[in-house]
Amino acid sequence: MSDSEHYDPLGPGRRVGEDPQEKRMPRGLVIRLFAYLVAGHVVAAFLYVLFVVAGSK
Repeated sequence: MSDSEHYDPLGPGRRVGEDPQEKRMPRGLVIRLFAYLVAGHVVAAFLYVLFVVAGSK
């Protein structure tokens, strides 16, 4: 019998010899995510300031 006959996709997965690096997100992805969040907030703040200035007149 092959291993594929005993494979359970809903099972707990590998436990023996599990690589701790697999649970972490790649560093490049974390840096990109942080940069996008910062850039998104900067753009949102700029738009907010534009609306505040335009609404005050």
